[in-house]
Amino acid sequence: MLVFKFGGASVKDAKSVRNVASILARYQKEQILVVVSAMGKTTNLMESLVDAYMHQRDFNSILDEVKSFHRAIISDLIGPNSQQFYEVENLFIELECALDTDMVSSGYDFVYDQIVPYAELISTRIISHYLNENNVTNRWLDARNFVVTSSHHRRGRVNWDTTQNLISKRAKKLIEKQLTITQGFIGRTSENTTSTLGREGSDYSAAIFAYCLDASSVTIWKDVPGVMNGDPKRLKQTTLLPDISFKEAIELAYYGASVIHPKTIQPLLKKSIPLYVRSFLDEHAPGTIVQDHGLQSVVEVPCYIVKDNQVVISLSSKDFAFIIEDNLSHIFSALASCGIQINLMQNTAISFTICVNNDASRIEKFLDLVSDTYLIDVSNDLQLLTVFNPSDSLDFKEIVGDKTQILEHRTQNALQVILQ
Repeated sequence: MLVFKFGGASVKDAKSVRNVASILARYQKEQILVVVSAMGKTTNLMESLVDAYMHQRDFNSILDEVKSFHRAIISDLIGPNSQQFYEVENLFIELECALDTDMVSSGYDFVYDQIVPYAELISTRIISHYLNENNVTNRWLDARNFVVTSSHHRRGRVNWDTTQNLISKRAKKLIEKQLTITQGFIGRTSENTTSTLGREGSDYSAAIFAYCLDASSVTIWKDVPGVMNGDPKRLKQTTLLPDISFKEAIELAYYGASVIHPKTIQPLLKKSIPLYVRSFLDEHAPGTIVQDHGLQSVVEVPCYIVKDNQVVISLSSKDFAFIIEDNLSHIFSALASCGIQINLMQNTAISFTICVNNDASRIEKFLDLVSDTYLIDVSNDLQLLTVFNPSDSLDFKEIVGDKTQILEHRTQNALQVILQ
């Protein structure tokens, strides 16, 4: 049994959906579960919708844009008389009903999880219908019926026992019979509310299903030849990494390599399920395989990872006392309660500095929790450059340019620099 994952770039328009159908048509003799993301940049649009809703601004123009975008793809795929997509229209109605309810008091994270996942539900309905119309017979599954999580909205923690039981006993039988299409990124809580696994969590969804299905492999289809040692859009010269160990993939994902979601590797590692990263633009290209090499390192070149839109928060004691264990315990507890992931941290005798992704609502909540205890300095619009496996002759100039280095952190395997 195989698990395929197609991201937003692979289904960004009608032409891309046709390409996905062409790829899947070649695998009709295989048992395959296909995990699909929202189309193109729809998630960003849905997040704008949530923001307008939470701030009680008029969101109808955003909602109309969501509808128009998907209807245009449907019209291109099938033609203007696309009555068979009534289920997509029903999802639009459901979304409108959700927006008509008063959820603001439930908080941003809860509202996010009730609105944003419609992008995945709509995307998969369109693709499933188009495939069936073009002789690629498939079944559509709602991932929320199988992936059960905690009530930590926007960062749901998988209930592995329940999820394993549902997928192995119910989903597996269906997938064995025919090609199956489902959503990435989403699940449900024990209270039957929709949850999400974290931004870009569709890779993780593929790994969850693969683990529970005892799949023979997972393939992530991307718009790049495989895992590169840097972003081709930022670097003039990049190198394909044909083979990566699970250990190295975990480290690269932890530092922010966008090709693989940080949580994806662990479930695959536990069952030694190989992960392939291949190009949907050239399906015959070899791509990258991520597999078990134990503790052995197989990546021999430096890998460059850039994260934009970073925020640096520096905390110092108001009485210039040392930042000791009690302070750190308080700070980490506040970070955990707000669901903030640290990308870099550094401390001195009287200060503690962290670099985090710019998530305004979570940062605001964190600052409220610590502002009475610490002096706070916040710097926005920064860039975090990580070089994994740095060489002795490392030259930052190509990436850094004229940017100013404001903080540096070194470990045995990585060099991290914050740039302004």
